[in-house]
Amino acid sequence: MPRYNPSVIEPKWQKYWEENETFAAPRLPGEKKMYVLDMFPYPSANGLHVGHPEGYTATDIVCRYQRMNGVSVMHPMG
Repeated sequence: MPRYNPSVIEPKWQKYWEENETFAAPRLPGEKKMYVLDMFPYPSANGLHVGHPEGYTATDIVCRYQRMNGVSVMHPMG
């Protein structure tokens, strides 16, 4: 397997995403809306563990699923 070279790979995919509007999120009138807010963990790094991203992963999955089903989703962090 060849070594990963981001300066070769990334422009190819960025061009594809732009041309195909992969990440476009048009707002349609009458579209259902959903707002999901995740909170940052406590600002000190004490006590951070692998369980912290679990909640973020769950809400990300739900938001992506809803977006694929035509719901206008706002999912800020903070």
